[in-house]
Amino acid sequence: MGLVKEFREFAVKGNAVDLAVGVIIGAAFGAVVNSIVNDLIMPPIGRITGGVDFKDKFVNLTPGKLTPDGRAVVSLVDAKAAGATTWNYGLFVNTVINFLIVAFCVFLLVKAINMLRRKEAAAPSVAPAPTREELLLTEIRDVLRGRA
Repeated sequence: MGLVKEFREFAVKGNAVDLAVGVIIGAAFGAVVNSIVNDLIMPPIGRITGGVDFKDKFVNLTPGKLTPDGRAVVSLVDAKAAGATTWNYGLFVNTVINFLIVAFCVFLLVKAINMLRRKEAAAPSVAPAPTREELLLTEIRDVLRGRA
């Protein structure tokens, strides 16, 4: 029974919940970045490079391999269907672009957080106004000093 209680305490701690939320948001953010790269960035790059689709760029390391229906391997889909060994540099280019976008977004997020922290640290801290009791004690102290 102690193990269940310990697990429950661990699972409902703020850090575990924050971590779970971070992982879920990170996964959703990854899907958004993949869409940005595949749907917004790579098509114009393909257009500039003469209609090149980087997702389908590969080097066939097993030349002469044919698809199950006897066709030559001309696309990555054909290569996978034929069981050919490939070097998928186009997918690597997409992955690198995904990484750069995520890294840049994280950099901007950290930069914004650091800027807010600097503003918070630079703001002068105002001492709270003395309480009624503190004012009364100060008056008593001053009266006692005056008698001495």
